[in-house]
Amino acid sequence: MIRPDLSLPIPARIEAAHFIGIGGSGMSGLARMFLQRGIRVSGSDRADSAALQELAELGATVHVGHDATNLADDVDTVVHTGAIWPENPEFVLAKERGLHVIHRSQALFWLIGGRRLVSVAGAHGKTTSTGMIVTALRELGDDPTFVNGGVIAQLGASSGTGTDDLVVIEADESDGTFLLYETSIALITNIDADHLDHYGTAEAFDDAFVRFADAAREAVVISADDRGARRVRERLTHENVITFGESDDADVRVTDIRTDGPVAFTVEHAGERAEARLPIPGSHNAINATGVVAVLLSLGWTLAASVRAVEGFSGTVRRFELHGVERGVSVFDDYAHHPTEVAAALAAARTVVGDGRIIALHQPHTYSRTQAMYREFAEVLETQADHTVVLDVYGAREDPVPGVSGALVADAFSDRERVHFVADWQAAADHTAAVARDGDYIITLGCGNVYLIIPQLLEALAGGAGSAAGE
Repeated sequence: MIRPDLSLPIPARIEAAHFIGIGGSGMSGLARMFLQRGIRVSGSDRADSAALQELAELGATVHVGHDATNLADDVDTVVHTGAIWPENPEFVLAKERGLHVIHRSQALFWLIGGRRLVSVAGAHGKTTSTGMIVTALRELGDDPTFVNGGVIAQLGASSGTGTDDLVVIEADESDGTFLLYETSIALITNIDADHLDHYGTAEAFDDAFVRFADAAREAVVISADDRGARRVRERLTHENVITFGESDDADVRVTDIRTDGPVAFTVEHAGERAEARLPIPGSHNAINATGVVAVLLSLGWTLAASVRAVEGFSGTVRRFELHGVERGVSVFDDYAHHPTEVAAALAAARTVVGDGRIIALHQPHTYSRTQAMYREFAEVLETQADHTVVLDVYGAREDPVPGVSGALVADAFSDRERVHFVADWQAAADHTAAVARDGDYIITLGCGNVYLIIPQLLEALAGGAGSAAGE
């Protein structure tokens, strides 16, 4: 893993850029925007994907696998993620050639170019909140530039170049790079200590959010409910802090949340009230939407207009996304990879599954997070899912850690009859299909590549008659 060196100079002009790890959701979005700027784009990733194919169709030169020969002679700037290793041959060659080598956050900084910026940060909910802001602004007639960490369903893209001066981004706190941007309006969804492999301590994590918020030029919109956010809020010196949530003291308050299907709720601000209904489930999405309304209010929109605009949001890809129904069993996918996110995803599913059961197919993400939080994952999965199948760890940028595998999560269950650790994907798909019955929801959970098991799941469901397991 490469820690971003934000002291490195960012070039004033870029004509040909090469992206190492171009297939990632954030990197592919940046590459798409570079293409829209008329910049020649090339890049590589370790595996083929729909993102690579799409970029190739847009004119990028893409390579599967990392090799020094991928770096063309005309490249003047190399953009990389922190997930690559210093020995990456393209990274090494770029350094040898003396090219501009910048982190993806610096590439985004270059694209923003001093325009008015809305930055969304937080441990959970920032991709959904960013998508909501973008779609709401477009509904209101604005045309912002945006870069999100996931594909916005109704736009079919994770990024886009708009005609307005406004830019909306999902700001990544995982490696501290969210401090690089010159933010006008900061939205903090919540603060749940994570990424301690970078920060070291929960206190340092809080410190970064304080710096991020106090540096905002216009306003800070922050959760009134979340314990971590309240802790940070008490330390802020910013003159314009707007709180949101269910708490009685919230400036923009959500009340009367109804979760019997697509979530409905009431938003209150300055003596006004507006009723809202989203086409997506989950009380957490009502709270996300309220934070977005607070951002829109800070941009000058009325409460009624803001709520009406937010109602049009239909979700982001890999957030409780339905992939198919076989034998009466619905198969969903969700990006949740932290215990709090898993709890929210399963709680949302519970509101719409009816008499059916919830079967979680969980892929732990990174060895460090699994080692630190396997008990929390087990507690959430055992409490909120009816049955859980655990795959092995998706290591991402990390090397394996002895003794750390998906079995850690499974072994932490109190009732071992409700969980199975199955490392082999086909065996996991077959077992999950055998457990499922008409009316159940299967939900894949994780931000690695767990979604790739879905075709195997659907095939296993279609090919079998099911069993009485769990009945």
